[in-house]
Amino acid sequence: MPDLRLEKALHARGLRIVAGVDEAGRGPLAGPVSAAAVVLPPRFSCPGLDDSKKLSPAKREALHGMLTTHAKVLWAVVLVHAEEIDAINILRATHLAMRRAVEQLQVAVDHCLIDGLPVPAFPWAHDGVVKGDGLSLSIAAASVIAKVTRDRWMQEAAREFPEYGFERHQGYGTPGHLAALRTHGPCRIHRRSFQPVSQLTLPFDLA
Repeated sequence: MPDLRLEKALHARGLRIVAGVDEAGRGPLAGPVSAAAVVLPPRFSCPGLDDSKKLSPAKREALHGMLTTHAKVLWAVVLVHAEEIDAINILRATHLAMRRAVEQLQVAVDHCLIDGLPVPAFPWAHDGVVKGDGLSLSIAAASVIAKVTRDRWMQEAAREFPEYGFERHQGYGTPGHLAALRTHGPCRIHRRSFQPVSQLTLPFDLA
């Protein structure tokens, strides 16, 4: 289970404000990529908080509510949408979302713990922590907030575009989603730069 050891090591070096940063939705064929930044208070405890991928949707929702209403938890979450992903590519869009999330914390961050590899030209000193959402409590918190925010957005998109079943797969390339793409072609929230979306010969629906 993740804990605060990485955060405490940074605090011991005099780095007071440490933000955990994580993303959700790099791989789907549709919808935004989401990134969250979270600063936890010292001695923070949240039983059950873990890498969002290891949690059920109900557990993620409960933890999201606990984190986002906690008086001493600082958090921000950002969505970068399909048009921008297509314009700059998914890796740059993910890094952009992370940067915007830290900016929106509206606090002077001393250091970031980012899930995965270090981010080139990131404006803050940071450590890339491979599988960090299973090691750092603040990264785990960011993973939950990013995931729930994106899933909720896709649930809303499913109401606008019911033919794709976004409520079931959140835009990932499942067999059902691919079948719907072959039948209906891409919609407004599909990532046109992603295969197989980019290979479809059906007209784009820009409505």
